[in-house]
Amino acid sequence: MNILFTCGGTAGHVNPAVALARIFQERNPDCKVLFVGADGGMENHLVPKEGYEIRSVTITNFHRSFAPADIAHNLGTVRNMVRSKQQAARILDEFQPDLVVGTGGYASFPVVKEAARRHIPTAVHESNAVPGLTTKGLSKVVDRVMVGFEESRSHYDHPEKVVVTGTPVRGDFFRYTRQEAREKLGFTDERPLLLSYWGSLGAEVMNRKMSEFIARECYDGAPFHHIHGAGRDYGWMQEEIGRRGLALEGTGIEVREYIYDMPLVMAAADVVLCRAGASTISELTAIAKPSILVPLPQRHRQPPGEECPGAGRPGGRGAAAGAGLCGEHPL
Repeated sequence: MNILFTCGGTAGHVNPAVALARIFQERNPDCKVLFVGADGGMENHLVPKEGYEIRSVTITNFHRSFAPADIAHNLGTVRNMVRSKQQAARILDEFQPDLVVGTGGYASFPVVKEAARRHIPTAVHESNAVPGLTTKGLSKVVDRVMVGFEESRSHYDHPEKVVVTGTPVRGDFFRYTRQEAREKLGFTDERPLLLSYWGSLGAEVMNRKMSEFIARECYDGAPFHHIHGAGRDYGWMQEEIGRRGLALEGTGIEVREYIYDMPLVMAAADVVLCRAGASTISELTAIAKPSILVPLPQRHRQPPGEECPGAGRPGGRGAAAGAGLCGEHPL
């Protein structure tokens, strides 16, 4: 059986696909898996680290503006849609999948749509409560739409296709106890561990707050271990830490560009401070990890108060508005 997963843009789109791929291969060891992402997307780094082959298509997003630069960008996207359709067709011809699953990101669109046109069984998975443009568009042509929340069903034109599955979590998150994880990370004292990150791409405003927070930790003598994932702001954060004259080596405070061993680090953590992404929430909930969640700024898709359906129910996590954090008291 050949299964093609297509995803990209953020780890929140990639990780559920990886989790599904492993489930398929555990149940059917002869199952062959191929991933398809977008040219230049972070999925081209993440997927090979998980042991899977990935191909790519040339696809870009649409800008919701009529400014000249955005119009030019959107014209380029139209051209790329034609090109990506041809690339998707070539990949499908070569791999001959029995099933195509899209888990979000612009790369999903040409691949899943072409597979559906060929009557190959298709499905999409949407972790977020409100579907993005890609999932919304593909929901009209796929055989099944898998969602994370029952509340999501009303957002689709064909609710009879919708199946509430939750968001898959990689099995690695259940591998370590807290003590085993701390030992693997080389911790030799009993200081608690704070894990912080703002999604796989990072977030400039929150990383600026975190640089102040890390400085305060250093001034206070590093009372706890801290591992922070900075994403694309990693270079800037390293410069800022240096500008403040801070030396992190040996303090138990660590700033990484990306936390590739997230299951290990999360298992070792005593508390997690992070963005309230749907995939992240699923991981935290699966291992019952105490956490402080910072919702994304309000955007066109998400009405206030609906960032995390179920957050107010038993087992829900605390939330803090990002704009309300200040340098003196960043938590």
